[in-house]
Amino acid sequence: MPVEPTVFVVDDDQAVREAMRFRLQSAGLAVAVFGSATEFLDAYAPDQPGCLVLDVRMPGMSGLDLQNALRENGINLPVIIITGHGDIAMAVRAVKAGAIDFLPKPLNDQHLLRAIRQAMELDGQRRAARKESDALAARLDTLTPREREVMDLVVAGNTTKQIAATFGSSHQAVDAHRARIMHKMHADSVAELVRLAVALRPE
Repeated sequence: MPVEPTVFVVDDDQAVREAMRFRLQSAGLAVAVFGSATEFLDAYAPDQPGCLVLDVRMPGMSGLDLQNALRENGINLPVIIITGHGDIAMAVRAVKAGAIDFLPKPLNDQHLLRAIRQAMELDGQRRAARKESDALAARLDTLTPREREVMDLVVAGNTTKQIAATFGSSHQAVDAHRARIMHKMHADSVAELVRLAVALRPE
């Protein structure tokens, strides 16, 4: 499987798959096509960037079923639904379930490429945010339990004097903790430390 940003096309109609492959490769995009949802799930790894162009109605596992399976496995790959005229209601359900767009067949090349590029950009933003979040969590893990306590008090707006009183320690000891916290968290100011602390809070 490719590791470059790729358009993953899942459609049970071989003619549609091959036409899609030709269109997208002609536009300079990497493409991987699959004849069923299960075929895609068997081959896809979550670290593979890109987007998913998905037929909503397929035998066996439908597009909606595949969306649910991805969500249950924590895979947040942007999904574009393609649908026949009779499947509009199902496509709307797919969008409500998290798909970013749906496109009616026959597909308009301009609309398809615009939706794909938006989905690719969204996937890149999400992956960059996850990478930053993971790096931030790793920095937090380097703090000692006392440093975490001091950080919480600093972020809450406590002064060095107040923190020293809380722990019954000297101002110098608190200042040393603060300096180590700022260094480990890569924060240049208290304001930056507050921003990092907010970013670490679960939504």
